Amino acid sequence: MKIYHFLNLDKQDCTVAIIKNAASKEMGRKDIIKVDSFIDLNALGYIDPNITVNVIRDGVRVEKYHPELPAKVINVVRCKNPRCITTTEQELPHVFKLTDRKRKVYRCIYCETMAKNK
Repeated sequence: MKIYHFLNLDKQDCTVAIIKNAASKEMGRKDIIKVDSFIDLNALGYIDPNITVNVIRDGVRVEKYHPELPAKVINVVRCKNPRCITTTEQELPHVFKLTDRKRKVYRCIYCETMAKNK
């Protein structure tokens, strides 16, 4: 449900199906979200580095991939620094850049505060 809310699927005008605890040969059990329209999936690598995305057209899987950590995430994480400009200038987007890929560290572009782990 975290991914469902992150993608704002509750506010989208599209058909969404959620399957929980589906049988999986590799993982035992898995959850599936099926969406019938294109949505931006760039930040999914930030939310769950083990996620798999399957693109299906006309009932046939045409693409399968594992999103990598994005170089930048916008409005995915909120800066917790009370002195950050995003606290007073609330219309500014919360932008975090990847500063250490190995440790999966993201920092606010305005104040360099490290994002909390998901």
